[in-house]
Amino acid sequence: MYMPTDFALVTPADLVALNARTVRASSAAVSHCTPTDLSKPTPCAGWNLRDLLSHMIAQHRGFAAAARGDDDPNHWQPRPLGLDPVADYRAAADHVLDAFTADDILERAFPLPEFTTEFRFPGSQALTFHFIDYVVHTWDVDRALGRTTTFDDDLLAAALPIAEFVPDDGSRTAPGAAFAPRLPWTGADTLDRIVALLGRSPRWPA
Repeated sequence: MYMPTDFALVTPADLVALNARTVRASSAAVSHCTPTDLSKPTPCAGWNLRDLLSHMIAQHRGFAAAARGDDDPNHWQPRPLGLDPVADYRAAADHVLDAFTADDILERAFPLPEFTTEFRFPGSQALTFHFIDYVVHTWDVDRALGRTTTFDDDLLAAALPIAEFVPDDGSRTAPGAAFAPRLPWTGADTLDRIVALLGRSPRWPA
């Protein structure tokens, strides 16, 4: 999911705080997961909840490593969940939040080998990727569990222009793409609009 440099135009001024709120919301969503839920399907095509949680944990650890300048791609590899997936998730979420507390985090150069190895991304851009991913993944988890996702209006107002800015091109149909092609949606709900822009049906699993 490479973004052009003018992505800064949609970077919220309070990005670190917004991202932290989103990660905490994701932890709250995951806290409702039980062992019997892990085989449930999710809005991420082909992934059950176990797959999704493994991915989310790996992404947290990958972004935390990138915040330190560590470009080892192994940090981004999903691993089998432990005996307590909720605790595993909470530990990974705390890890990335701690990594993002550095005073200069938005100015650091982030290696993101999942995107490209040709250059590094400004921290402000990298955190924006993380922020929008976890807005959507929180919705994914809640929807898989039959729950409703609730974000504050200011958080959704910050996330919407980012979702609108994500290129809707051939990269969305490539293997391992973060988002599927946009889906048409005319409803008034902002979160529904965001997930449709990023290839999820707000009506899932209908």
